[in-house]
Amino acid sequence: MKLGYYPGCSLNGTAKEFNSSLKEVFAALNVDLEELNDWSCCGATSAHVTSHILSVALPARNLLIAKKQGLNELLAPCAACYSRLVSSQQELKLDEKMRMKVEDLLEEKVTNGLQIINLIQIFQKIGLDKLKEKKQVDISKIKAACYYGCLLVRPVDIALPDDMESPDSMEAIIKSIGGKTVDWNFKTECCGAAHSIAHTDIVEKLCKGIIDNAQKHGADVIIVACPMCHSNLDMRQLNIIKHYPDHKPIPVLYLSQLVGLSMGIDEKKLGLGVHYISTKPLLEKIKSDALPTEVKKEVPAPPVSNDKIKKGVEA
Repeated sequence: MKLGYYPGCSLNGTAKEFNSSLKEVFAALNVDLEELNDWSCCGATSAHVTSHILSVALPARNLLIAKKQGLNELLAPCAACYSRLVSSQQELKLDEKMRMKVEDLLEEKVTNGLQIINLIQIFQKIGLDKLKEKKQVDISKIKAACYYGCLLVRPVDIALPDDMESPDSMEAIIKSIGGKTVDWNFKTECCGAAHSIAHTDIVEKLCKGIIDNAQKHGADVIIVACPMCHSNLDMRQLNIIKHYPDHKPIPVLYLSQLVGLSMGIDEKKLGLGVHYISTKPLLEKIKSDALPTEVKKEVPAPPVSNDKIKKGVEA
């Protein structure tokens, strides 16, 4: 399978482990990722509050690049990038005046026909049965809280086709690879997003609420598909620990990292050692089942020493 790939800014910076885990997993699934040539920032959380036309034109430029490369499908694993790309595409399709302004700005005609998909959708496209076939490690000891955040399932008319308040498509993926999920209340609550720098106290409070609810329902890991969500939930736990000494840290993994774990991919290649909150307790939880199931063997009994044999004969 050949697939266009738009990594976006975060996957080349603060979320490198997301990028590396994606590439490892898709290589194992025989998915050929073709990165966009000369891609640029999609505008993410800043462009649409600065200039509306800029917020449409920045994603549109990348969509034009994809079409020039002959791509029909484009993977945008970052939830913010995915949201901006599909939102821009939708507005260009429905608003002729905006389309003309963007075409004038880019000095090119905008064309339709490109399908933009996120991380959950590509796993659905590959097939949950295929993921199950690739499973080599038993991760059934892990209880995951699937966190969708604000953007994966919103706006409802153009985002991931799932329930906007209680989605379950990520849970289906995790169950297919042998993991367990928890039913909790904060899976689509906001983590504070880009307010992380300007209003750290607000973000800390929001993240604490999300984490507390996940742990209250028995989760020992939070699974995300958004670099900003990961940054807030992972990094801001350091502040939470300072202000709430009784806080119990919980690791935050990208969905691709958990899928990679189930496939037996080396934890270093998945970037599991670069998080602020250590993933070691999680890895130790599945350590006894960490070897591929097909190579597990009965441990032979230790050889009997010559002295014991001699004593036995004498007896």
